[in-house]
Order: sequence, then structure tokens, then C-alpha cells
Amino acid sequence: MSRRHHRVYQLYSRTSGKHVQVLGRRISARGEDGDKYAQLVVEADTFGSQVRIRGKETNFYLCMNRRGKLVGKKASNRSADCVFVEKVLENHYTALMSARYTGWYVGFTKRGRPRRGPHTLPNQQDVHFMKRFPPGEQPDLTTPFRFTTVSKRSKKVRATGPR
Repeated sequence: MSRRHHRVYQLYSRTSGKHVQVLGRRISARGEDGDKYAQLVVEADTFGSQVRIRGKETNFYLCMNRRGKLVGKKASNRSADCVFVEKVLENHYTALMSARYTGWYVGFTKRGRPRRGPHTLPNQQDVHFMKRFPPGEQPDLTTPFRFTTVSKRSKKVRATGPR
């Protein structure tokens, strides 16, 4: 049994310099900071890095079809086309690889048009994204970070008396 985590993010595209938008069936990377179509709900399972990305405004999921084209699909269609593997790269950017079509990545041109999955590689700038919080939804950084320390089990001390 796993619990789903829902987070609202904006995906900033490194090449276009804009945010990814889910405009119904159409996907682009031309959204401004705080645009209502650029707010994406990232649904992740507790374990693993598989995520589903849904437009907060349109309720369409970001999916990759069998030709490698990025499309938006309705929520009722819980297809494997809409599952992506999130990879954090060495340069601290995030790449989204299709879970169904291994080696195909979500990518955009400098004009914000989607690139087809078979034409993408993980080392290309077209597939690099940064997760950003929408304006007004930043986490509260004024509260101190609370953590618990895990201590090793202490060995029971035996009495050192005569036996």
C-alpha cells in the first residue's frame, strides 16, 4: 500500500526560459511565472521516482504517445503513457523520462514547442527542467527545521560480579 503525494510546481524549461503549460490537449513551454496553466500538480507514489503530471487548471495529464509526441489526456484515462520517471541530473536539473518508452524524454525547443521523445537525450539542454513553486505557494521558511536524531541501540551492561 502506498500513499500518493501531490505537490504543486511549475516546471521551468532551461531552453525556452519559460514554464511548461498543459493547455488541454496541447502542451507548450511558453508560460510566464505564475500563469494559471503553468501550475502543475505532480503526483508521486511514496516509493520510487515515478510521477504523473497534471495541469491544475485543465485537469489534463501530460502524456507521451507511441510516436513520442507530448499530448494532454483526460484524468479518466489512467494510461501508462502518462507516467514519467523523474531523474535528478548532475547539474541539479530534472529530466523526465517516459516510464513506458525507456530513453524518451520530455523536451522543448527554444521557442517552447515540444520535441518528440525519440529525438531527445538526457544530456541535451532541451530536457532539463527546474521545479519551482508558484508565487504565493512557497513553503514557510521562517519555522525552524525540526529533525530527530536516531541513536544506536545501547548495549546492555552486564553486572561484573562473581558468577
